[in-house]
Amino acid sequence: MFNSLADRLSATFKNLRGKGRLSEADIDGTVREIRRALLDADVAVSVAREFAAQVKERALGQEVNEALNPAQQVVKIVNDQLVQVLGGETRRVNFAKTGPTIIMLAGLQGAGKTTLAGKLSKWLASEGHTPLLVAADLQRPNAVTQLKIVGERAGVPVYAPHPGVQSEFEDITGDPVVVARNGVSEARQKQHDVVIVDTAGRLGVDEELMQQARDIRDAIKPNEILFVIDAMIGQDAVNTALAFDQGVDFTGVVLSKLDGDARGGAALSVASVTGKPIMFASTGENVGDFEVFHPDRMASRILDMGDVLTLIEQAEKTWDKAEAERMAKKFSDQEDFTLEDFLAQMQQIKKMGSMKKMLTMMPGANISKQQLEQFDDKQADRVEAIVRSMTPHERMAPKIINGSRRARIARGSGVTVSEVNQLLQRFGEAQKMMKKMAASGGIPGMPGGNRKKGAKGKQANNKKKKYGNPAKAAAAARGEDVRKKQAAGAAFGAAKQDLKPEDLQLPKGFEKFLR
Repeated sequence: MFNSLADRLSATFKNLRGKGRLSEADIDGTVREIRRALLDADVAVSVAREFAAQVKERALGQEVNEALNPAQQVVKIVNDQLVQVLGGETRRVNFAKTGPTIIMLAGLQGAGKTTLAGKLSKWLASEGHTPLLVAADLQRPNAVTQLKIVGERAGVPVYAPHPGVQSEFEDITGDPVVVARNGVSEARQKQHDVVIVDTAGRLGVDEELMQQARDIRDAIKPNEILFVIDAMIGQDAVNTALAFDQGVDFTGVVLSKLDGDARGGAALSVASVTGKPIMFASTGENVGDFEVFHPDRMASRILDMGDVLTLIEQAEKTWDKAEAERMAKKFSDQEDFTLEDFLAQMQQIKKMGSMKKMLTMMPGANISKQQLEQFDDKQADRVEAIVRSMTPHERMAPKIINGSRRARIARGSGVTVSEVNQLLQRFGEAQKMMKKMAASGGIPGMPGGNRKKGAKGKQANNKKKKYGNPAKAAAAARGEDVRKKQAAGAAFGAAKQDLKPEDLQLPKGFEKFLR
């Protein structure tokens, strides 16, 4: 989403590197480029001007002039300002102290409210809650049917007493206010602790539909009113957000379609103009592609600093602990890394979601928009097909895969022989690296690793070690431990363990220094 903005800002900061001191002209040029980058990303004009003014004011202050690295200090200022524009701190859901927590969704038609209702319910269920979806959108054709399908995928029940409009030629017969009110009563009776009410899409200029949204709000008295906005909407995001804020007084913002290729200015504009925080973000098409919005982490992504914390959280949710323990044991026992293990690790990574999305979270990846577009997520599927076309014995012992076997594997997986060869070559290099890591007890070259070696490693070291003393070399060849032999005798033939302090005729009181 923010690739174009990130590329522009990275190019701007490159011009500051290597400068021990920044002049006022340097800062003016940098701020001007930042303002242009924000405007190109569809950020509202007022937000872009205020952002640039704040950055310039701080950049001309003492914190940059007295900094050891002025360029990095400017990046820090921009990062801090981005965090403030995006809302400052992470905003959590305000859960009700008694009774079910009621969440009402509002927004434009086509913003993705119904799909997002299912994603939000699945996320709440994963957090230990028991949500109920209420189909109060009786206006859009098949909206109720869509919510039922989404709820089934999320594993969350749906309250839908009215089928709603089935085609564009039908008239609305049900009352969404009554459906919403009865849905909350249903949740109380069946002891659901969260109710998510999906309402019809409406325009800010449509006063009749906006009044209907206010009637639903007054009838159910929601704890949270979430304004769902399409992150690809562009400059019109501010006007739309202001209209809904005046209409229903929403409490938080949810960004949908954040995985799109639009410029992303909506995210940088809405929170700043309305003063309402961005709480969640939809990051894909699957029901599980949903995450809490963290302003500091999003600012880090925009400035190409990565988002390691979100990566860790995703790994903790999706990674199979039993599989991780099995691989750790195999690693510690110095067993060979096989294609079966490689396939299992690929399955674990695929559970975490899109590789493109994970690449944008890697710190220092410095991946441009063009490189991301060229990256093919389906490459992992082709690799998996190649491995699955092998026999169990071939996966355990890849060295037996000769030319005829490679041709058979290529035909079975629908790829060329060269692709099979490339995979086996890359796997061979990975296998060698894993062996080195297992032998050294950690990543080669990294301090603090466990350096214990097996018996084979010790024998190899003894054979390779050379001694300048012929007697030591002969003792080593016989398998004797030279260090023990040295410890057994002293320089003049006396054994160290035979020496006693009283035999040395030392001055009185001096023996305490030998203890």
